[in-house]
Amino acid sequence: QVQLVESGGGLVQAGGSLRLSCAASGRTFSRYGMGWFRQAPGKEREFVTAIRWNGGTTYYADSVKGRFTISRDNAKTTVYLQMNSLKPEDTAVYYCAAANRPITMTTREYDYWGQGTQVTVSS
Repeated sequence: QVQLVESGGGLVQAGGSLRLSCAASGRTFSRYGMGWFRQAPGKEREFVTAIRWNGGTTYYADSVKGRFTISRDNAKTTVYLQMNSLKPEDTAVYYCAAANRPITMTTREYDYWGQGTQVTVSS
């Protein structure tokens, strides 16, 4: 069992930055591929980024490539999402997720989810 708690969301102006954190419980955190997803009002949840269990591989959605960076600290059982050059279209609830596999971009392959944190980007 893995429990995930996101933090760091908030209101920011376009062009600004935010750093999300996802604290995980459980001793097996380092075995899990981790990902960030987001869901805007009226839209389906979409993949944002993922990182391999050892941090050696990362994937990004085209919409955030070059602006967002995922990282993880297995000693602290925490995964981060650094978001720069934010745009109004980045406004969404951001979810952290853990997959019992090295890395994946597929929503249904994630086994555990956090409760989400709101990110609002004003124009």
